[in-house]
Amino acid sequence: MPSNFSSNFDTRPAGTVVDMLIFHYTGMEDRESALERLCDPSSNVSAHYLIGEDGSVEALVAEKHRAWHAGEAAWRGQSDINARSIGIELVNPGHEFGYRPFTESQMLSVEILAREILDRHPIPARNVVGHSDVAPRRKTDPGELFDWRRLAERGIGLWPDEGAAGSGEAEDTANLLIQYGYEIMDLPMTIAAFQRHFRPSRIDGVADGKTAGVLRALLSMIA
Repeated sequence: MPSNFSSNFDTRPAGTVVDMLIFHYTGMEDRESALERLCDPSSNVSAHYLIGEDGSVEALVAEKHRAWHAGEAAWRGQSDINARSIGIELVNPGHEFGYRPFTESQMLSVEILAREILDRHPIPARNVVGHSDVAPRRKTDPGELFDWRRLAERGIGLWPDEGAAGSGEAEDTANLLIQYGYEIMDLPMTIAAFQRHFRPSRIDGVADGKTAGVLRALLSMIA
């Protein structure tokens, strides 16, 4: 796999530790269009890796460099998310062009690549996130069809203990989201982003007791 196939990258700030892994979908009609955009110097967009629906993996930017995939984003009080993260794009039309499940071949490649990345960098499980987690006011990818639970079962990211995820006081939701890592400039959109990741059966942006319960279960896993 070639490194720096895309010219859209720059140098990470000195002393920066890579401690985040961010998943995206391409949100374009096909792989070729996505690859062209990720490598077009005028787009100012890139990612470290692109995973096709056939499971193929292309390295577009070397991990030592900062790829431009997160944009305006925040996580756990930090805002230069590109500087501290690895970005993986998965070919999928996304919500605009006909969102569909990720293929088994893609998910197998995700597992292998993500484990290799986690072996190379000190990325805590709570920092394995989606684009919508770090940019809830702008993004919905990789979306509710991305199998976060499957990855967590393989040591990639977190998934709440179903038994521990009871109901809680919904009034605490904003504070719980902040504790976990989210920014809440638009609380309903942040709740929807959280639900898209951890409660995909209900994505309505409403702070209910079950959502609060899932948040508490997650926080208990990182305490």
